Amino acid sequence: MNYEMEELLPLVGRLAEKYTGLEHTSITYERAERLMEAVLYCIREGELSEENFLALSERRPAREAYELGVAAVERKTREALEIYNQMLPNFQCYENRCLYDTFVKGLPEFFKWYDIRFAPQETLLTLDYPLLKDLSGLAGIDRIYEFIRCVRLEQEFLQGFPGDSVRRMLSRHDRSYRSMVENLCEIVYGALVRHMLVKKPLAEEDWGEEETLQLKEILTKTELTEPVRLIEQRTAELVENYYGANRELTEYLSTAIGGILTRLKQGALWGNPFAAEAQGSTSESEILSE
Repeated sequence: MNYEMEELLPLVGRLAEKYTGLEHTSITYERAERLMEAVLYCIREGELSEENFLALSERRPAREAYELGVAAVERKTREALEIYNQMLPNFQCYENRCLYDTFVKGLPEFFKWYDIRFAPQETLLTLDYPLLKDLSGLAGIDRIYEFIRCVRLEQEFLQGFPGDSVRRMLSRHDRSYRSMVENLCEIVYGALVRHMLVKKPLAEEDWGEEETLQLKEILTKTELTEPVRLIEQRTAELVENYYGANRELTEYLSTAIGGILTRLKQGALWGNPFAAEAQGSTSESEILSE
């Protein structure tokens, strides 16, 4: 809903009074801008909240819409913290410092300093660990909440594999995987995609010239739309068989398919990009602990 400036300014004024504790008669222009952003963020959050949708479907006074939004922000913050605390005991970073620093060290600082009333629009963290999903359009608790949910999906996927297998796949991708700033889930999923394309059972660890030629044939002689459909189907089957048909996980993994196939195709055009991986002591086939 759109509110006129004369409806919003009193809200900013009251917020400024609370911010200064009534000790000052004015605040800086920059601070006033940030408080206006806080008001608009909360109103928007209230509009997006399913619980408040009916309440806001009719035009409400700006102050009521704002307070509903503040309650929605508080609720989402509690939910995000609850999910985070549930994840921590079984969280695995697979020795990757970027994931560990972002999730284990960074997020508690967000919850410690997040200001629901005066700066709900501020994310506070850079969230250096990259996800498969683009969160650049989100801010504040919206971004943190989605970040935690995405990492939870990644953890569910990765923990379907023995930990040592995940580390070996990461090491084959980059021997300095402990310090790399890349998405771990995409690396492991990319290895699975390679097996899916040539219909090679995951239990078969070897990867030879025949599979390499077959992969090159698939990726260079057909449009990528066909392999994309194939991988989408096999990913859905994989999730159904091993992850309780988690639709969110299927959708999340599927966002990476296009990029993975493009990189595999580029590699295939250059010859045999998988020889180094094939020399590993094991492969992505040691997988999916029941």
